[in-house]
Amino acid sequence: MASPISLKQLNVFMTITQHKTLTEAAEALFLSKAAVSSALAELEKHLGHALFDRVNNRLILNQEGQKLLPLADELLGRAKDLHHLFDQQNTLAGQLRIGASDTIGNQLAPYLISAFRSQYDHHAQSLFISNSALICQKLVDYELDVALIEGKTLHPQLISRQFGQDEMCIICTPDHPLAKKSTLTLSDFEQSQWVLREAGSGSREFFMRVVAPRIEQWQESFELNTTEALINSVSAGLGLGCLSQLAAHCALQDGRIKQLTVPLDMQRRFWVLVHKEKYQSPLLKSFIAFCHQSNA
Repeated sequence: MASPISLKQLNVFMTITQHKTLTEAAEALFLSKAAVSSALAELEKHLGHALFDRVNNRLILNQEGQKLLPLADELLGRAKDLHHLFDQQNTLAGQLRIGASDTIGNQLAPYLISAFRSQYDHHAQSLFISNSALICQKLVDYELDVALIEGKTLHPQLISRQFGQDEMCIICTPDHPLAKKSTLTLSDFEQSQWVLREAGSGSREFFMRVVAPRIEQWQESFELNTTEALINSVSAGLGLGCLSQLAAHCALQDGRIKQLTVPLDMQRRFWVLVHKEKYQSPLLKSFIAFCHQSNA
């Protein structure tokens, strides 16, 4: 009779999906490479399917592995809940892996997490900051538990709910010709040069959706992957920029850049995202509810 699937095997499976090699998974689990390989082999033998494709010493999750991923995540999550079942009442336990796109990650998430810690006395969170596209992919791959992003995603595996909003702005260097005009129309932006964030960022998505379609002739002079670099490039006269007022606040205050008033609705929404099949532990549910309450 075959031995039952163990939580250790599922934990090894989940760790390999995140690290892509046996060596890195073994290091993360503080196990030998042989022990990790053996646990995976036992799991695959029990299920009767290979769970990974072997490509250049890397283990890439295949179709069968994708089927197991949400179930393994839920079983491991429930096992952690069971472990803490008889802890002090109302005490949240476990690790919470939060992803955030650039503006939220730098301007909002630290304060949100700090307030969450104060209210729930829970201090085991991690924060990964990147562009919205990468954050969503990590959520799909179960490398994050929850994500906070600026642009709504239509990914079929993700659920999104609004939890706040902010205002975007168009900025320029203080000596730019447009900075001297008291009233601007969209025609003033014809033949303009722009410094933009990279593809996949919420700021670029907003510019391409709201601003760019209303300008017939414009050019991208620079593409950058950090907001601070964008601000400095605009300050240096390399072009106009489009970003969150939250991110631009300090640079506007110290006079490095100037905000242009434009006849456009510059509001955008913040979204909290989870995987449709993600097991929502008491910790995860509490954090999601806290996000909504904090920005109600």
